[in-house]
Amino acid sequence: MTQAGRVVVYGGRGALGSKCISTLKANNFWVGSIDLTENSDADLNIVLEKDSDLAQQESKVLESIKSALNGSKLDAVICVAGGWAGGNAAKDLIKNSDMMFRQSVWSSLISASVAAQHLKDGGVVTLTGAKAALEGTPGMIGYGMAKSAVHHLTKSLAGPNSGLPSQSLVVAILPITLDTPMNRKWMPNADFTTWTPLEFIAELFFEWISGKNRPDNGSLLQLVTKNSNTDVIPVHKY
Repeated sequence: MTQAGRVVVYGGRGALGSKCISTLKANNFWVGSIDLTENSDADLNIVLEKDSDLAQQESKVLESIKSALNGSKLDAVICVAGGWAGGNAAKDLIKNSDMMFRQSVWSSLISASVAAQHLKDGGVVTLTGAKAALEGTPGMIGYGMAKSAVHHLTKSLAGPNSGLPSQSLVVAILPITLDTPMNRKWMPNADFTTWTPLEFIAELFFEWISGKNRPDNGSLLQLVTKNSNTDVIPVHKY
């Protein structure tokens, strides 16, 4: 059976990344995973060392993808790596800010580098911001700063002379709370009907990769879920 295309998922072992990989595999895509541990469903696993620096991680990722693709191009680079940590100026500011930048900004930068070298013309890059980071985040300063940086990177990559291939689509999703097993574990009394299902996001990505219902280039897309229905709402002022 002919492959539908090739996609790399950064954060492929997390809850959302795993759902993206399973959805793409079900639609006959070749999928590579980048994470700290392997995803057994992926065709390629690039396992990064937690303590390696940004340049070392980029080098390993680029070398591994170049070898695996052997001259072929990617249809999409999906970055869903990240995490959450609180902290204000008086508590855990530096430690948690460093962790948030490693998880969200480093992964987004390396995804941009992968796209610049291996994405096909008209391919898709998705990054993961946060709706909360559209405003101040005094109780989670490092998180808000990191996600704001992802928003800025999205806008920059979508502009002219960004270094990405012709007609590339670069967008960021801005979720509020994702419906993951870990979130359910830590917030068992929350209203799950306001949490965004992982399946919704994975199918959204698949649509865009397939050329359907694509948003405007550079869009920051808020994912707002109410009564188990999710609306995709572009940020009009940034």
